[in-house]
Amino acid sequence: MDSFEWRSLTARAHKTGESPFWHPDEQRLYWIDNEANELWRVAPGQESAQCWPMPSAPGCIAPARSGGLVIALRDGIYRARQWQGPLALLAPAQHDTATTRFNDGKADGQGRFWAGTIYEPRDAPGAALYCLDARSGAPTLVRKLDGVTNANGLAFAPDARTLYWADTSRHLIRAWDFEPQAAGLGGERSFHAFSPKPAGWQPGQPGYGGRPDGAAIDVHGNYWCALYEGGRLLQLSPQGEVLRDLRLPVRCPTMPCFGGPDLRTLYVTTASQGRPADELQGLPLSGHVIWAQVDTPGRPVDFFID
Repeated sequence: MDSFEWRSLTARAHKTGESPFWHPDEQRLYWIDNEANELWRVAPGQESAQCWPMPSAPGCIAPARSGGLVIALRDGIYRARQWQGPLALLAPAQHDTATTRFNDGKADGQGRFWAGTIYEPRDAPGAALYCLDARSGAPTLVRKLDGVTNANGLAFAPDARTLYWADTSRHLIRAWDFEPQAAGLGGERSFHAFSPKPAGWQPGQPGYGGRPDGAAIDVHGNYWCALYEGGRLLQLSPQGEVLRDLRLPVRCPTMPCFGGPDLRTLYVTTASQGRPADELQGLPLSGHVIWAQVDTPGRPVDFFID
């Protein structure tokens, strides 16, 4: 198992950090804390982190080409034209907000915004993946995939011909053939499967490698996946083979992204919510955004277009 020198980006420990992206125009990292209903951003080495409270749990965010952000909140997908500006509803949620909320998502290379959901009782596959297109006319939200409990790991191959999507609860990442112009999906297949959590397993015990959470793609098309409760980050080839297994100084990484001027800084959001006290004491970077320098650059973030 490989290891890097991991450092904390800020002094703040979040409940559940998620959805990080590097804004190339602003040279800032953005992310969310969905348990605390907050958006965050910072220009590393230039300013202190800024917090923007949200009216409900944010699931994912993406930068917009014309400025500002697109934000998936519990009850719908919103548009903010500027930081801490007004939130305008683009599309109301099509799910029951009493049991389901938006979770992992990002923009694609054509400027659409994709957002999956999580069925919070976690006892049935009640979650789905939606695509929001606002490039011409009124924003249109379309349900594209379903049959999962906890949508995660959304990513697009560099050639835009493959879509990856994980169901965290099933310990499974799947892949689809993707037609970028029409957002068409076909050729569903298993990309990488993980062993389930052993019965009776407790945090800190051996025998469990974690389950797939958020993901990012590098310039070679490799898929970098955070393994929640596994304390690891995997680099998987486009064929699903393990190329690198990175040990992290936290138990619960949630999502990686590539940033910095050369996209060779690997940022990883992490969680502290609900973790045992001895784990938090032994792994004091839990909940922090951590980072390390890597040799392989990532793909730049895709922008939402409206």
